[in-house]
Amino acid sequence: MYREAIEFLNDWKDRTTRKPLIIRGARQVGKTFLIEQFADDFEFLIKINFEENPEYKDFFITNDVQDIVKNISLALGTKIEPGKTLLFLDEIQFCPEAIPTLRYFYEKIPDLHVIAAGSLLDHVLNEMNYSMPVGRVEFMYMYPLNFREFLLAIGENMIVDFLSTYQHGKVISSVVHSKLLKLLRTYFFIGGMPEAIKVYIETSDLLEVERVHESILTAMEIDFTKYSKNNFDHLRMVLRYVPRGLGKKFKYSNVSSSIRAESIKTAFQKLQLSRVVHRVSATSSANIPLMQHEKENVFKPLFFDIGLVSHLLKIRLINLENLMLANEGDLAEQFIGQQLLTQKPFFIDKELFYWNREKRDSSAELDFLFEMGNKVIPIEVKAGKTGTLKSLHVFMLEKQKDLAVRFNADLPSLMDVSTTVKMANENQQVGYKLMSLPLYLVNFMDQITELKE
Repeated sequence: MYREAIEFLNDWKDRTTRKPLIIRGARQVGKTFLIEQFADDFEFLIKINFEENPEYKDFFITNDVQDIVKNISLALGTKIEPGKTLLFLDEIQFCPEAIPTLRYFYEKIPDLHVIAAGSLLDHVLNEMNYSMPVGRVEFMYMYPLNFREFLLAIGENMIVDFLSTYQHGKVISSVVHSKLLKLLRTYFFIGGMPEAIKVYIETSDLLEVERVHESILTAMEIDFTKYSKNNFDHLRMVLRYVPRGLGKKFKYSNVSSSIRAESIKTAFQKLQLSRVVHRVSATSSANIPLMQHEKENVFKPLFFDIGLVSHLLKIRLINLENLMLANEGDLAEQFIGQQLLTQKPFFIDKELFYWNREKRDSSAELDFLFEMGNKVIPIEVKAGKTGTLKSLHVFMLEKQKDLAVRFNADLPSLMDVSTTVKMANENQQVGYKLMSLPLYLVNFMDQITELKE
């Protein structure tokens, strides 16, 4: 499967400023597969998996990287040659003492390509008793396949080529539009987990996809015991609540009214560290940096994969075309949020924001504010072709913005909005450009909105 992150790795490989790379991402999003695919560009791949071979931890009882390289070479019977060898430290969270040594690889053997990865790595980084090699390593962040990668995986290369060159004003035929909406709906339920997509490609059997989803979720729950033995039930409760709470302000009491809010908060934070859930933080700002006016305890939850969301909501993948859902809007919001997380650059740990205004006379909420370069794009999400835009009108009036993006199920359009908004018991006029894009164009938003700047 083609992953866009391979482009980042190719650039990293050739950069003179390269540092040892730590790849962070949830369980089974394809970290190991990507690195092994990338290793084809090297003469030699040395892979150390600390979960499968805990004895390899003995290599890292010293910070002398020359000794480490020598001992690995002797143990594996393979010579390590800087510039020709990729040293891959997999599941490094099982050997935390190996993390500080990365700085010495950078300082003593800078020509050796070193990559580390691990599914529960953020827990270790958050609780490390060792000195973190600040400034001596760099990071890359991985997520499930986005919709563009999904299309490539199932062989829709011509569709991707068309979307990659799409410019606003070009016509998308109703037949192609309908096909893309069907493909989008398929992605809603299969999601972006590599194993689920692989099974779908090989069997076209949605029941087999469900089996994969169930096994992934079961493995995640088993992981809970590795980093939180005391509140397993709370973690499981929050994990299974988030799909039901999409698009809504996260309230601890909605998860359970009988458990202390602090316990629910801790469980959510641990799932964040596992990169299973994400925060969409409320902000009162409309300019960079959005975090400057973040409302610390006000956020909406986002799950890391829409296919697993559908599975947790007990949606049976029997007949997707005739499947009617009461929560299409929540799934559309999950989809857009998940795609925004996968936008380049891959070395930035993305934060998502939404705007809310809590006032008696004119409360309003906008689904996303997304930082793209040095601009902020206000985003409204609709599952269908129509829907009220009252909150967007309020935002555009209050923040004096001139361009907004709406994702929905309709064909693209660009319109001049001119309407009246009632604020503070007074009717006020607001005008702006509204760019409507079909949901399937979210991965290409940068090339489209750039034309209107």
